Amino acid sequence: MDRDPLPPYFGIDPDSAAQALGTPTDTGGFDAIARACAAGRSDLAGRGLQEDGRRSLRLFSTWEITRYLIPVAQAHFRRVLKANPALPQGRSETAGGAKWFTLDEVLRLRAHFGAEGSKAKNYLPYRPAGLPAKVVAVANFKGGVGKTSTAAHLAMSAALDGYRVLVIDLDSQGSMTSIFGGRVEDEWRTVFPMLARHYAAYLRAENQRRADRGETPLPLDDTLTEALKLDAAALIQKTHWPNIDLIGAQLNLYWAEFQVPVWRMQARGWPLWDALSDRLAADGVLEDYDIVVLDTPPALGYLTINGLAAADILLVPLGASFLEFDSTGRFFDMLATTFRSIEEGENLAARALGREELAFQWDAVRTVVTRYDPVQQAEMAALMQSYLGDVLCPHRQGFTALIGQAGEQVQGIYEADYRDFNRETYARGRETFDATYAAFKALLVGAWRRDERAAAAEAAQ
Repeated sequence: MDRDPLPPYFGIDPDSAAQALGTPTDTGGFDAIARACAAGRSDLAGRGLQEDGRRSLRLFSTWEITRYLIPVAQAHFRRVLKANPALPQGRSETAGGAKWFTLDEVLRLRAHFGAEGSKAKNYLPYRPAGLPAKVVAVANFKGGVGKTSTAAHLAMSAALDGYRVLVIDLDSQGSMTSIFGGRVEDEWRTVFPMLARHYAAYLRAENQRRADRGETPLPLDDTLTEALKLDAAALIQKTHWPNIDLIGAQLNLYWAEFQVPVWRMQARGWPLWDALSDRLAADGVLEDYDIVVLDTPPALGYLTINGLAAADILLVPLGASFLEFDSTGRFFDMLATTFRSIEEGENLAARALGREELAFQWDAVRTVVTRYDPVQQAEMAALMQSYLGDVLCPHRQGFTALIGQAGEQVQGIYEADYRDFNRETYARGRETFDATYAAFKALLVGAWRRDERAAAAEAAQ
């Protein structure tokens, strides 16, 4: 009777293994691997680029517009176009074929329906006048949980919904920057100058106080002097989405994790956690956009702390597994410890000086299950829901073939042309991200409405 073959880890010949091992790797070997990855990354990111090397966004058909973007019947949509020749009319790829529109044209059409269409329908997304943009941070210190994918698709969903979106990549790996086709030469086109400018402004004010006391000023070096010349507008770049802009990231951004604590040691009073939020407000970003999406690094470093402190809404993606549930619990434990430590340290001085005490607060904090397999993970997801309650979004973000293929093409599922699938596959594939966005939008709209009521109540007093 034949025995089953032995596992492959039995019978490894030491001489053959030594021969196959190759030469030892030195630091130069890391360079070679990095160059190979850069070449491959450039090749992969090049998919979907135009001849000039820039990304382009696909067109949207009448069927897609009336189903997902503007809630009208196709027949009525066509009648409106015929009655208003000044509106975008789209283009057909064949005689008598379906009409296709750019997203910019879709936004113009939505504005027309918002102004002239039925008052019983909401053609334009809810956005209270006079209130600042909402900042949403997507964070978890465990990698591979779908953090960047979730953040990118939320930005795209919001853009399709008609919101003006700024995406800020705080992760030096730059994955979000690649998704949106960003080009970042060095750290001076990342958020680093915003942090440096915040510190430099604090240092100038502190030096004035020192001068008044007759003390020696702290040095304002060339880096800080240069940062004072830059505001957020100098860092923001357009993307292939007409209503999504980007502050990108690249490897040198990681230097901030070393530089920020040095600045903090030089000036203990500098509120480093306020750097990003203060600059977003001072540079007018919160007036120019509706939503700011922050993609944070998979670590609780200074960049992540800045992002979380700036956020109004915090979303934490995780998989439906014990290890990810456990890791996410530890992430929240670290958040509590970190922000409580900041509050306690600041409030010792605040109480002594009779100032208002610092208290961090978020409009909403939610966890969301990503890469969900209902066959294998239903029991674990239900268990997580029972412990986390309302903190865990009841919608579970599934993984489909459409999502997988979009990832291979370095693009979001909303950038995938549904003609590459059948319509049922396309509809099912985007359904999970549509539901994720719906859950997020409910938080967004609720937070804005609460702010709107509070502002009205304050004005009435």
